[in-house]
Amino acid sequence: MLSPLVMATLLLFLLGAAAGLLLQKLPALANRLNSGLALLGSLAGLVAAIQIFAQGAPVDGQLWLLGSVHLDMLAALMLLVISTVGVGVALYSFAYIREYQGKGDVAIGALMNLFLFAMVGMVLADNALGFLLCYELVTLTTYWLVKTNPEAAKQSRLYLVMNHIGMALVLIAFWLLCRESGSLEFAALREHHLAGALASLVFLLSFCGFGLRAGFVPLHGWLPVAEPVAPSHISALMSGVMVKLGLFGILRVSIDFLGASQLWWGYVVLIFGACSAVLGVLFALAEHDLKRLLAYHTVENIGIILMGMGIGMIGIANQQPALVVLGLLGALYHLLNHAIFKSLLFMGTGSVMFRLHTRDMDKMGGLAKLMPWTALAFLIGAMAISALPPLNGFVSEWFIYQSLLSMTKLGTSVVAPLAVVMLAVTGAMAVMCFVKVYGICFCGAPRSEHASHAREVPGAMVAGTLLLAAICLVLGLGAPWIAPHIASYGQALVASQMSVATGATLLPLDSSQAILSTPVIAITLLGLFLIPLLVLAIFKGPKLGRRHAGTPWACGYAYEERMSLTSGGVTHTLRQLCAPLYSKQPQLDLASALHGVSDTSGTTGWLLHGVVLALFILMAVGV
Repeated sequence: MLSPLVMATLLLFLLGAAAGLLLQKLPALANRLNSGLALLGSLAGLVAAIQIFAQGAPVDGQLWLLGSVHLDMLAALMLLVISTVGVGVALYSFAYIREYQGKGDVAIGALMNLFLFAMVGMVLADNALGFLLCYELVTLTTYWLVKTNPEAAKQSRLYLVMNHIGMALVLIAFWLLCRESGSLEFAALREHHLAGALASLVFLLSFCGFGLRAGFVPLHGWLPVAEPVAPSHISALMSGVMVKLGLFGILRVSIDFLGASQLWWGYVVLIFGACSAVLGVLFALAEHDLKRLLAYHTVENIGIILMGMGIGMIGIANQQPALVVLGLLGALYHLLNHAIFKSLLFMGTGSVMFRLHTRDMDKMGGLAKLMPWTALAFLIGAMAISALPPLNGFVSEWFIYQSLLSMTKLGTSVVAPLAVVMLAVTGAMAVMCFVKVYGICFCGAPRSEHASHAREVPGAMVAGTLLLAAICLVLGLGAPWIAPHIASYGQALVASQMSVATGATLLPLDSSQAILSTPVIAITLLGLFLIPLLVLAIFKGPKLGRRHAGTPWACGYAYEERMSLTSGGVTHTLRQLCAPLYSKQPQLDLASALHGVSDTSGTTGWLLHGVVLALFILMAVGV
C-alpha cells in the first residue's frame, strides 16, 4: 500500500507551483508559499523514504497522472536524495530569493516546485508514459529556470538542445523495450529480458541518452555552461539531484530491465567513469569561476559513481555477488553523499555571491572572519568532496576502492588496477583544488571592496547550508548503521544478505580484507587537536608579546595587494604540465560541436522538442 506521504509530497509541490502562478501580483506572499510548500513536500518525501528503508520491502500502487508506481530500494534512495536536498534548498530559498526580487522571483519559486514534482514523479513511475513525461518535464522546467537569467539565452538553448538529443535516444531505447514486451508497464519489461544484439543496442542508446543528463565526459558540455548561470539554489538541485536522474535511468535500464547480462557493458561504464573522474577534476583545477569549478567537480563525481556502477554490473555478469554488493553500495552511497555536499557547496557559493555579486575567486578572500557560518559550512563541504575522513565522501570512496581491490584479486583484467590509480589521482587533485578554493575565497586578506565589507547572510540561508553540513557529518559518522540499508539494493539483486557493517565498524564483506570505523577515526582526529591544547594549557609560560606588526615582508619591496596568491598561481605548474590536454578540451566536449547550432537558431531546441514529442506519440501508439 502506497504511503499517503508520497501522495502528499506530489500534491504539495503542485500547490507550490500553482501558488506562483496565481499570486504573481502578491510576490512576497507567493515567495513564502513557494518556499514553504517546497519545504513541506520535501519533508513528507523524506519521511516516506525513511519508512520504506525501515520496512525493507518494495511498495506498489497507483497514482493519478503517473499511473502505476513502484518504490523499491533504488527508487526510495532517489526519493531520499531529492527530499533531503529539497529541505535544505527550500529553507535557503526563503531568504535567497530576495536576490531575484523583481527579476522573476515568483516564477523561480513556482518552477522550483514543478521541478521537484517532476523529479519525484520520475523515480516513482513504474510505466514508460509516466516516466518519460516526468523526464521531459524536468528538462523544460530547468530550461526556464536557467533562462530566468537574462544573460543566459545562449546557455539555456545549448542545454535544451543537448538534453533533447538525450531524450530522443532514451525514447528509441524505450520504444524497443516496449515493442518487444508488448506493454508500457515496467513490470512487463522486467519479466521480458532482451538478449543479444538488441539488448546491447538498448543499453548503448540508454547509456548515451541518460548520460547526456548525467553529464559524464564527453557528454558533459552543458554542465559548466548552464549550471553556473542558474540561481544558486537551483544550481544545487541541478548538480546535486537532477544529474543523478541520468544515473538512475542507466541503472533502471541496464540492471533492472536488461539484467546487466553482457560483461562488456560493465567495463564500458567503468572506463567512462574513470576517465570522467580524472578529466573532471583536472578541468576544475584550471577554473577561476567558482560555480564553473563546482560544475566540473560534478563531472568528476559522476565519474566516481559510474565506476561503482560498472563494478556492480561486472559482478552481475560474472556472477560475483560480493562485487555486485560492494560496487553498487559504493556507487549509491556516493550518489547520496555527492547530492548533499555538492548542494551544500553550491548554496555556500550562492551565499558568497549574495554579498559579493561575483563568481571570480580572485575577487574574494578573507571571508572566514566576515561570514563565519558560511565559511564553516563550506569547509565541511570542501572536506567531504575531498574524501577526507571521517566525512561522508571518504566512506563511499572507501567502498569503491574496496570493490576495485576485490575485482583486482580476480586477476581477469588490467582495468581494475588502472582504475584504482585513476581514482587515487582524482582524490589527490580534488584535495589540491579545494585547498585552493577555500584558501583563496575564505582565507587571507580581502581582494576587493565588496569582500572587505561582506557580512553574514540571512538566517534562513545559514540554516539551509548548516543543515546539509550536519548531514555530511551524520552520513560519515553514522555510516556503519546507514550502509546496510543502502546495500539492500545490491543484496536484493543477488538474493543474499551480506554483512557490510558490524557495530560501529564498516567492512567490505570480508573483515580480513579491511575494516573501517568512522566514529573511531573522528575520536582520534579530535584527540589530535585537543591533546596539544591540553599540554599547552598545562605547561605554557608567560605569553610572549606581539613580535611584529605592519605590512607583510616582501623581500625588501613595498608590499602590494597583487602580490597575494591567486587561484591561477596555485595551479600554474599543473596547468603547464597538462597544457597539451587542456588544449584538447574542446575535442572532449560534445557540446562544442553544438555551440554553433544553438547560437544560430533560437528554435533549434524547440524543433528537437517537436521531434521528441513525435517519437513519444509514436511509441505510445505503436505499443
